[in-house]
Amino acid sequence: MKHRVLIITTVSGFLWQFEKNSVEILKKAGAEIHYASNFQHPAYEFDPSYFEKNGIRIHHIPIEKLPWKLGRNFRALVRLAAIIRRENIDTVHCHNPVGGLLGRLAARLSGRRPAVIYTAHGFHFYQGAPARNWLLYYTAERFLARCTDVLITINKEDEEHARRFRLKRGGNVFRIPGTGVDTRRYMPRPWLREEARRRMGVKKDEFCLLTAALLDPEKNHETVLRMLAGMKEKTEPPIRYVICGDGPHRRVLEELTRKWGLEDQVIFLGFCTDLEVLLQGADVFLFPSLREGLGMAALEAMACGVPVVAARNRGTVEYVRNGENGFLCEGRSPEDFRDAVLLLQSEPALREAAARRAAGDSLVFGSGRTEKAVEQIYRMIWKEREDECEGKRDHERVQSPSFFPSGKGGGIHPGSDMEGLGAADLQ
Repeated sequence: MKHRVLIITTVSGFLWQFEKNSVEILKKAGAEIHYASNFQHPAYEFDPSYFEKNGIRIHHIPIEKLPWKLGRNFRALVRLAAIIRRENIDTVHCHNPVGGLLGRLAARLSGRRPAVIYTAHGFHFYQGAPARNWLLYYTAERFLARCTDVLITINKEDEEHARRFRLKRGGNVFRIPGTGVDTRRYMPRPWLREEARRRMGVKKDEFCLLTAALLDPEKNHETVLRMLAGMKEKTEPPIRYVICGDGPHRRVLEELTRKWGLEDQVIFLGFCTDLEVLLQGADVFLFPSLREGLGMAALEAMACGVPVVAARNRGTVEYVRNGENGFLCEGRSPEDFRDAVLLLQSEPALREAAARRAAGDSLVFGSGRTEKAVEQIYRMIWKEREDECEGKRDHERVQSPSFFPSGKGGGIHPGSDMEGLGAADLQ
């Protein structure tokens, strides 16, 4: 049976940036792949030829990230339902909050009864989130869970919330290690340090801090700029801060850099496609983001042997072990970030030990584990759909465990093995 899969995201660059592994899995299975998104607002840069090269049929829909843009999102809903009917879609895999909202509703309204998978890359309700997030997003996710066959989460806090939802009859919740770190691309390559620094414009004797993230307020670059502005005394070696990424907040950050006299310390590189090289020249990776589902950029830095100084949130606590492979800070505290940076700068032995641990700890989040989990989820969904067509469906499916090693203590330990975990439920 040839399966027809519709992937739905809110912004069109998302698939190219984060879901290439899923595309490879579907191609390997011989599935017909459709991709619906808003191609007028890519948010992430991507190669337009990627879709044609991989046989992906694209569908532009006027979906908006803001759920209260009702007119455009209603039109997107109508188009999605029509695509599912017209293309005989049997599996819908949706991402992002609004993509998950419209994708699941469209599957329900299409009359086709496709299997529905929703990957939550970080619920918008979380510990410490504004009350309006809980009122709007928690209510919506709880309701939409009833339209979901498989709900995939990427951190423990979200998994715990998801397991309290009532999914479609026989539905399952899984936790996987994010989109997975490509450990063939991201690994320590010390011989590239000089080349990386040349590309960034960082001098040999400078202590290099690097951040890679979309430039928007939630990524919290401003706290690092405040940290640098508050460091009155010169450090030896001098500190240079490199920002990789682009986005709507760039002009504000550039103005703050000028206002606080940091032009000689801060470099804006824009969107970079060679991050695996640039990371080789960094001494510390700064990750001040206030909200993360997991935070693949920080994991990629760890895989390259760079210690991480991050804001404490539900994502970063999954892999940053405070004082061991990096440090966790209060998100809006320039002082916390300053103390962690200065400690790593002044103690090379501590920094080198943290770098070694970071590289080892990142292996738990390798892309091979994610690929295996997603492949098994698709196989489970398709087998059940085939059994259903033959009248053999078991309506009382056993709740499957996480694909991730968590245990009662909830810690992630280097070298933990999750190979095969949950396979008995999926085969």
